[in-house]
Amino acid sequence: MRASVYVFAAVLSQAARTTAFVATSGSRAFTRSTNLKMALSQDELKKMVGYKAIDDYVSDGMVVGLGTGSTAYFAVERLGQKLAAGELKDILAIPTSVRTKEQAESLNIPLVTLDTHGRLDVAIDGADEVDPGLNLVKGGGGALLREKMVEASADKFIVIVDESKLCDALGPGFPIPVEITPFCHLHTLRLVENLPSVAGKAKAVLRMGTSSSNVPDGDEIAVTDNGNYIVDLNFEKPIEDAPAMATEIKNTVGVVDHGIFCGMTTAVIIAGKDGISMKEA
Repeated sequence: MRASVYVFAAVLSQAARTTAFVATSGSRAFTRSTNLKMALSQDELKKMVGYKAIDDYVSDGMVVGLGTGSTAYFAVERLGQKLAAGELKDILAIPTSVRTKEQAESLNIPLVTLDTHGRLDVAIDGADEVDPGLNLVKGGGGALLREKMVEASADKFIVIVDESKLCDALGPGFPIPVEITPFCHLHTLRLVENLPSVAGKAKAVLRMGTSSSNVPDGDEIAVTDNGNYIVDLNFEKPIEDAPAMATEIKNTVGVVDHGIFCGMTTAVIIAGKDGISMKEA
């Protein structure tokens, strides 16, 4: 795996924020790296990677996939800014959820669908977990099916996260969401929970309340934008073979899709206390 690192030293004040750029390659620095002078909030880190993804990967005439979630929000925001300022032209975008669609419409971003534009130049989205192989867990916000459909159709898939999302292995740090059909949903839940890769290793929990949160916040079953339910698999230990488990879950009748994204990532842009780094597949 190639890794290039772009470190931004950000100095925040009440009047202005200045940014200095330092580049390194591998473990050898071409110039001295500088740590962030002040601790940034999580939202500030998310904004940095969201803006950088648009600035670095989107150019005139592109079809762009717009992700869903608190980090992807800032990428959509930046795209709207650059279109309004005339810095980008002839952009078409495909949103991955109703709420992203509504945000994009409020910013006058031209929208299309996969029905008319089945190939995208780039998709930009966040992730709930990223392992060393750049495999992902996504779907904490409930948009996993549309996210996977759009991002699998993109020539490049750029993932934007803060460093808290990095992990040694998928599983224990964030539940694996599985979107299932409402028909006989408890039957499908049991099928998934008893798969060889899952049985005795994870507890399957039906998502309740709003589909955009895996923390129960209501008494009704959560319903996705597609009219489906979500089962969250809570693992106590790291998943031994995420690609194999992903295939096993996907092949289960009643399952629509799952939140394991393997072999799809082009690059991950990471914001942390030392600045912004990028890992490429």
